[in-house]
Amino acid sequence: MDLRRRLRLFAVTVVAAPLVLGGCTGERKSGARPADQSSPPPELVVTPVDKALNVPVTAEVGTAVKGGRITAVRIVDDKGKDVKAEPREDGSAWVPSAPLEPQRTYTAEVTATGNGGQTTVRKTTFTTMPKSTKPSITSTLYFQDNQTYGTAMPVTVAFDPPIAKEARMDVQRRLFVKTNPPQPGTWSWLDDGSQVYYRAPDFWRPGTTISVRAALEGLPIGRDRVGDADRTATSKIGRHVALEVDNATKQMSVFRDDKLIRKIPVSLGKPSTPTSSGRMVIMEKLEQTTFDTRGEPNGGYVVDVEDAQRLTWGGEFIHGAPWSEGDQGKTNVSHGCTNLSAAAADWLMGVTQVGDLVTFKGTEVQLQAGNGWTAWNVSWDEFIKGSALPVPAGLRPASASPVPPGAVAGGSPAPAPSLSGG
Repeated sequence: MDLRRRLRLFAVTVVAAPLVLGGCTGERKSGARPADQSSPPPELVVTPVDKALNVPVTAEVGTAVKGGRITAVRIVDDKGKDVKAEPREDGSAWVPSAPLEPQRTYTAEVTATGNGGQTTVRKTTFTTMPKSTKPSITSTLYFQDNQTYGTAMPVTVAFDPPIAKEARMDVQRRLFVKTNPPQPGTWSWLDDGSQVYYRAPDFWRPGTTISVRAALEGLPIGRDRVGDADRTATSKIGRHVALEVDNATKQMSVFRDDKLIRKIPVSLGKPSTPTSSGRMVIMEKLEQTTFDTRGEPNGGYVVDVEDAQRLTWGGEFIHGAPWSEGDQGKTNVSHGCTNLSAAAADWLMGVTQVGDLVTFKGTEVQLQAGNGWTAWNVSWDEFIKGSALPVPAGLRPASASPVPPGAVAGGSPAPAPSLSGG
């Protein structure tokens, strides 16, 4: 019986503060400083080029200005209705807040103001392509709306089929994260392109609001596929909870706000089915579930369990195991899971959140990249190497190369989820 569970797919908003889309000129107020006629007007280039056809519905209004700054942008459809948009953090483009409609004509008017007050206005009109008939790449955003997550919660997007290396820059540019209060981070891809994670150098601060947008609907991905959806979600970070499990002592230490609040005896995976060592994140919490390992190596059993907390796609859980209470704290007898007493597992369910960090040490095998949300199982310096775009200066090691203008950033195969447990 296949009881694999996936978290719901949502998307997220990100970018800078919303741009007010209104007229770009107005009456000069009495006493306003006149334009310096000796200063040349700013140079301004806007994309898509005027009268462009077959533009993707993910089109952005690109702006390149020299000798000034963008002071107004207005985008309207062919019925004169304003299109809401937000600027990228680097100011290189204005991104519509929802996908454009296929086979519609849009007009963007952009105003740049020079240092001396001179203005330049550019207008471009373009038409989007028909609805694509290409197959889509299925994206799954593991970040739900209106939730409270732990401080180690990475924003995770999975792709089926995986994203080829040459297409990852385009995809990453359409993945946005915004935090309040600000806590910058970046995206990092697994080697095979099946997952991409977003996190900051340090754990999220409790109380932080995270908004995410995976703006992929209609995005051309490679030659043969397009993105499947545009979704948004906003959630908050709760209290700081972390678990540490030491195979040498067979004990779990439970920390809240960096203070030890309890130690719990555990039984981990026996040598033939060991528990993984590494830094994991709680992925889901199930009051009741069934582990069905028939047909799996070292499996063949079906068992109902309570208070199960998933750590890996491969089927490693923390859960209540009254049948092994005599072994807990002494001997490893499980099929890879972390066995707790029924009472301890019930208590722990009331303490933890999805997104809490769980660290294992001293077992026979290491956690594989992509087997779960493994964003914290590497150092920050290693993590940022997985970005397909240049990482902002404040997040890079001091020796890293500078980020070119207009470019900002945002393993192994991920096994199919399993409820093998043990």
